[in-house]
Amino acid sequence: MAPTPKIALTIAGSDPSGGAGIQADLKTFSALAVYGAAAITSLTAQNTREVRAIHDAPCEFVAHELDCVFEDLDVAATKIGMLSSSALIRTVAQRLRAHGARNVVVDPVMVAKSGAKLLADEAVAALRSELVPLASVLTPNLPEAAVLLESDEASVLREPERACERLLALGARAVVLKGGHAGGASSDDLWFDGQSFIRLSAVRTSSRNTHGTGCTFSAAIAALLARGESPLAAVEGAKRYVSAAIAGSADWKLGHGHGPVHHFHALWNDEERA
Repeated sequence: MAPTPKIALTIAGSDPSGGAGIQADLKTFSALAVYGAAAITSLTAQNTREVRAIHDAPCEFVAHELDCVFEDLDVAATKIGMLSSSALIRTVAQRLRAHGARNVVVDPVMVAKSGAKLLADEAVAALRSELVPLASVLTPNLPEAAVLLESDEASVLREPERACERLLALGARAVVLKGGHAGGASSDDLWFDGQSFIRLSAVRTSSRNTHGTGCTFSAAIAALLARGESPLAAVEGAKRYVSAAIAGSADWKLGHGHGPVHHFHALWNDEERA
């Protein structure tokens, strides 16, 4: 008899093209042998090229989604993605506190790969004060870190250790400053938990298929936390998973923009699907 799987919850927007948002998160959970639950915060009309429209779910409905999940399922880890307004942010933060959510991974989604804004300007303060203090792991990229710190990308890139210290001071228990936007032959992230700075390196794969990498990374961290990994081990495992998913989709031609990564690179026999 198979053991009951651990449960991870994603709280995020929906991507109908399947590469990002809850679709990417649920694929990631499944690939990493975790049962996935999902609370949808926004419907987006998007594909690999653009985000055409965003329709937020009513806050009361999102609260009901979360209550239904937490009252019935033993959620071992929660990943938070797109929350486009301060009202949604406050609603989610309040329900997470009410249910004592464990292993919360906060991906401060602000801009889509296509360049479309996914977070209202007025919502940044709520993100900073309401959600970041709930984070077991905070996963900003360089532009997101700059916004959270009311700084600029050049300063974050020049002094990443100082940026991590300032992000941790906002209340997160650990920070992973993602370096994908920095360019170069390697993609280096910086981990900081208040004790140690650890640089996590990976060879950069030349690929246009990077849609949903941030969603996938944070979901992988949540999945591995749900399985009992330590925060640092979960981050290291998530980076390996995302790197392999990018490499696995390098030859794909799905869509006409930034295509998705191969979430099931370790499970599919691609020759059988040729």
